[in-house]
Amino acid sequence: MKFTLSWLKDHLETDATLTEICERLTAIGLEVEDVDDKAAYKPFVIAKVLSAEPHPQADRLKVLMVDAGPQVNGGKPLQVVCGAPNARAGLIGALAQPGTYVPGIDVTLSVGNIRGVESHGMMCSEKELDMSDSHDGIIDLPEDAPVGTAFASYAGLDDPVIEINLTPNRPDCTSIHGIARDLAASGLGTLKPQPKPAFETQGETSIGLTIDLDDPRLCPGFGLRLVRGVKNGSSPAWMQARLKAIGLRPINALVDITNYMTFDRGRPMHVFDAAKVKGNLTVRRAKDGETVLALDQRQYKLGPSNVVIADDNGVESIGGIMGGEHSGCDENTVDVLIESALWDPINIAKSGRALGIITDARYRFERGIDPDYMVPGLDRTTELVLELCGGTAAEAKVVGYKPHPPKRVDFPFAEVRRLTGLEVSTEESRHILTRLGFAVEGEGERVSVTVPSWRPDVDGKADLVEEVMRIHGVDQIKPEPIDKLSSVNAKILTTLQVRTRTAKRALASRGMLEAVTWSFISEDQARLFGGGSPSLKLANPIAADMSDMRPSLLPGLLTAAQRNADKGFGDVAIFEVSGIYEADTPEGQRRVAGGIRRGTASINGSGRLWSNTAKGGGKSVDVFDAKADALAVIEACGLPMANVQIEKGAPGWYHPGRSGTIKMGPKVVLGSFGEFHPKTLGALDVSGALCGFEVFLDAMPEPKKKATRTKPPLELSAFQVVKRDFAFVVASEVEAGAIVKAATSADRKLISGVNVFDVFEGASLGEARKSVAIEVLIQPVDKTLTDEDFEALTAKIVANVEKTTGGVLRA
Repeated sequence: MKFTLSWLKDHLETDATLTEICERLTAIGLEVEDVDDKAAYKPFVIAKVLSAEPHPQADRLKVLMVDAGPQVNGGKPLQVVCGAPNARAGLIGALAQPGTYVPGIDVTLSVGNIRGVESHGMMCSEKELDMSDSHDGIIDLPEDAPVGTAFASYAGLDDPVIEINLTPNRPDCTSIHGIARDLAASGLGTLKPQPKPAFETQGETSIGLTIDLDDPRLCPGFGLRLVRGVKNGSSPAWMQARLKAIGLRPINALVDITNYMTFDRGRPMHVFDAAKVKGNLTVRRAKDGETVLALDQRQYKLGPSNVVIADDNGVESIGGIMGGEHSGCDENTVDVLIESALWDPINIAKSGRALGIITDARYRFERGIDPDYMVPGLDRTTELVLELCGGTAAEAKVVGYKPHPPKRVDFPFAEVRRLTGLEVSTEESRHILTRLGFAVEGEGERVSVTVPSWRPDVDGKADLVEEVMRIHGVDQIKPEPIDKLSSVNAKILTTLQVRTRTAKRALASRGMLEAVTWSFISEDQARLFGGGSPSLKLANPIAADMSDMRPSLLPGLLTAAQRNADKGFGDVAIFEVSGIYEADTPEGQRRVAGGIRRGTASINGSGRLWSNTAKGGGKSVDVFDAKADALAVIEACGLPMANVQIEKGAPGWYHPGRSGTIKMGPKVVLGSFGEFHPKTLGALDVSGALCGFEVFLDAMPEPKKKATRTKPPLELSAFQVVKRDFAFVVASEVEAGAIVKAATSADRKLISGVNVFDVFEGASLGEARKSVAIEVLIQPVDKTLTDEDFEALTAKIVANVEKTTGGVLRA
C-alpha cells in the first residue's frame, strides 16, 4: 500500500516529520517497507536563460548562459549547451548541475565538452525528470517562477512516497483515510473530519437494476447513479501526480476518479458509459462458457462460479474485479453510470485466482471493505465527477443493501494485563478504543464494545486487546524470563518425536539416504495403495496428479527411485519418516517410517562384485532385505524383539508370496514388508528389482516407565554357550517362525536364541513336506549343565515343536 505524505495530510492534521510518521506506522503494526523521500530531485533548481547563441560547430545546438541564482556558481552565469528547439533568451526552466543524477535518462552529469564548447549542466525536459513522456523541448515555466529556488518544491516533486507492508487482516488500512485514523488514534495528530458530499440531483436513474442470484451473500448491495452531460478530459495535475507517485497511470478523469477513491477511501468504484449499456443491468452468475473482453484487453472465459454485471449485450463487468472494455469510458463519453457495490470476499478471491486477475479492486474486496460506506462512497464519487467533469446527477438507485449489523464484544479490561503483561489503565484502554472508532458502553471493569463496520477482522476479546496493545506500544512490554516448569533432566521430546529421530538414524546407518516426497499424489496412486477417499481430496490441488493426500509413503519413494534409475542411478536405497493419511481427522494421520531398495542396493553395498557368485555379478535385493530394514527400525525404537512376530500376508501392493506383516501380539500391527507386486509396479510405470517396507511408529506401545534413568547392571554368565542343531519335518505351509517360537518357549531362561539355518524340500520327505533346521543357543546361568540336563531340554524342545507345529524330528 503506497501513499504520499501530502495525501496523508489531507486526512491527518499533524506537524510530525516524515521520520516520526514512519516510525509510528511501524510501531502500530503498519510496517513501513520503503520510503522514497524524493532526494533525487533536490539538486534541480529553477534557472533563467540570459542568452541563447548558436553553437559555432553545430546548427541544431545553442550555447546558453544561465542564471541559477546567488547560491549557484557564486551568482555567476553558467554556460550550458542545449539542443532543445524552444531554448531561448528569457526562458525559465529546470537546471541540473554537474554531479546531478538525472532519473529520466539514468545519467549522472559531469562537465562536458560538446563539439569544442564546455557545458556545465543541462536544462531539463519533463521526460528527463520523469514528470511525463514529453521531450519535445525543455521545461518552460511562467515568468514569475522564483529563480534560484528548488524546482522540486515548486513543481510538487518533493512529496515523499511511503509504502507499508499491509497484513491481510487490516482491510481498513487499504485506504489512506484508515491509515490516518490509526495514526491519529496513536496520538500523532488529529483525524480531519470529512464533510458530507453536497450536490443537487435531478430526475431518476433511468436504467433498471436487478440482482438475480441464488445466494444473496454474493452481492449484498448494489448502488447505481446516472450522471448526464459530463466532459471526460484529463484529470487535474494534482490527482495525476498522486496517482503517478503510487505507480498508477493516469487515463482520463472518470477512470482516475475511481482509482483515486480506491486508495483515498478504500472504496473501489466503477463507471460505465451509459450510452454503451443496452437495456437494464443485472447482477447474476455467469453462464458456462460466457466470455468478456476486460479493460486489460484480455478475453476471459467465465462460468457459474463468477458473478458478473450484464445487460442485453451480455457481460459488461466481472463483479468486484474488473470492468469490461465494451462499456468503458473514453473522451466521447457524455453520460455515465457510477457503480458502488458490495461483493462476497470468498467468491472474489476464488474468481480472481481462477481467472488470474490481480487488481486493486480485488485486493480490497477479498479482504473486506466497509459496508456502511457503500452509499456514501457513491455520493463522494459523484461529487468528484461533478467537480472535475461537470454534468447533472440523478437520484441514486440502491438494490439489496441492508444496514450493517454491528458486532458487540463483552470486554473485561483485565484481559489486557492477562494476555500482554502491560499495565494499561481502564481509562486509557477506553480512550484508545474510542479513538479507533469503537463504541464503548458501560462503566467499571467490564464493558460492551461495538465494532465499527470497517473492522471485519475484530471478533472477540483478544482482538480488542491487540488494538489496545499496538496503540499503547508493543515496545512497552518488558522482556521477562520464562518460568521454569520442570527440572533440567526432564524429558523434552515426546516418545513419537524420539522414535522419529531414532528411526532416521537407524535407516541412515544401514546405508539408506533420506528422501522428502510430496504429501499428495494422484487419485489412481492413492487407490492403488488403499486410499482415494473423497474426504482426503484437495480442494485446490497444485497439479492434476497431486489431487489426494497420500495413504502410504511407498508410491512417492518408488517413483523417486525410478527417476533416479532413468538418470543412470539404478541401485538406490532411500527412506522417509513422515506422515500418511487414512482419514481427515487427527487420528487419521499416522507417523510412518518407510523405505525401498532397488537393484543391488543391499546393506552390504551395491554394484557388481567379483566375490558375488550370483548371475550378472550382483545379487538383487529381495524380501529379506526389506524385512531386515523394518526389524532394524523396530529394534532401534526400543521394542522387545522377543515379542515381535512375523506373519504371512501383507497389503495387496506387495507380492503375495514374498511379503509379510509384523505384529506385536494378535492385534497390534507394527508394519509390513516385501517385494512389490508386478501389477503395482506396472501401474506406477516403475521397473526393476524392488523391495520395501513401512513401520507404523505411532502403533508402537509406549515404553514402560522406569523408576530411574540409570542403566541396569551388566550381567554376564561365567558358563560357556552351548549350541544344539535340530531338523524338523513339517507340512509345507508351516512357517519357520512358528518353529522358532515353539523352540524358544521350551525354556526362556536357558535358551538365549534360535536361528533358522537350512530349509530343504524333496521327494524323500514326502509330498507337501519340508525340513527346517534350527540352531538353538543354550546359555547356562547358575551351573554347568549335565548330559541329563541337555537331554531333558532337548526333549522339551522337540515336544514343544511337535505340539505347536506337528513337526517331527528328522532322522
